[in-house]
This record gives sequence, C-alpha cells and structure tokens, in this order.
Amino acid sequence: MIIPDHIPKYNQSINYSVNLDCTPKDTWSIISTKSHLELFHPFCEKNSVKKWPGKGAIDELQYLNGWVFERNFLNWYENEGYDLLIGRKYGRQSYVSWRIAPTKYPTRSRISITIYPFIFNTGSKFIQKIPFSLFVKPQLDSYLRSVLGGLQWYVINQTPISRNHFGVHKWFSLKKGKK
Repeated sequence: MIIPDHIPKYNQSINYSVNLDCTPKDTWSIISTKSHLELFHPFCEKNSVKKWPGKGAIDELQYLNGWVFERNFLNWYENEGYDLLIGRKYGRQSYVSWRIAPTKYPTRSRISITIYPFIFNTGSKFIQKIPFSLFVKPQLDSYLRSVLGGLQWYVINQTPISRNHFGVHKWFSLKKGKK
C-alpha cells in the first residue's frame, strides 16, 4: 500500500484480518453499500452518507459516545477495497485501508483493515514508540477485532449487529452515566 504524499508520514500501523463465509464479491457488496457500518459496526450509532459511492465518497460515522468522524474515500478499488481518511471534520486524520482477498476456498474471502492512526504516530519514532504501544495500539486492536467480528457476525446472521455486541470500548462506547 502506498500512502499519498499529501498524507502525513505515519510511523506505525495496526492491522487485523478475518476470514468470511462469503465470496469476495459478496463481501464487497456489503462494505460498498451506503451506510454499511450500521449493519456490522458495534460502536456505530449512525453512518450518514454525504456522497456515495466511489473515489471522493464522503460519509460520517457517529459513534455511540457521540463523536462524529468524517470519512473521505481517497481510492476505491471495485471488489478489492478502498483507502480513506477518517477523523473529526477539520481535525487530524488517520489513514485507513480496507482490503478483500480471495482464499483457497471459492465461497470464502479474507478482509483486512489497516489503520495508520495520527495519534503518537508522526515525528520521532523513539519518543512516540512507548505511548503508541501502550495507549493507541491496544485500543485499536480491540476496535478492529470488534468491527471485523461484527462483519463476520453479520455475514452469518444477515441481521444488523447490536450495539456493543462484543463489549464496550474505552474510546467509542457510550460513557457511563450519559444518555
């Protein structure tokens, strides 16, 4: 994967992959549908579309905790995946890549998400290695496991996933005591 020159140079990424019991084409059909995160993202309150589909697509992900992140799609590879920037509007952005691959079984596929987060990930690798490893990586590992676990669940059950299906997330779930 090549990150465009206008994107900050990130030092580290977090990746997670799962196998799905559906073809690559069917996987693409799910992740390229308008508001698709409402189907399988356990921390998604709402996934509003501003422009869809293709390169230049824009949507918003409202998390259960009320945060709203805008996703700007930089690349759109039909039946293979896409690359996007995500973050608060006019705020710092993380670079995210979704990829679908065939497996040796024609009725299955593999999907991966790679995140290059902005937090503790630009500048000095030496200075930022410890906070990235202790703070950012564990939270994003948990997040990706829940998101792709939600996609696996959706493929099997064909019904939208419930909120916090795999448990609450420190960053993205509703905070205790708030409605």
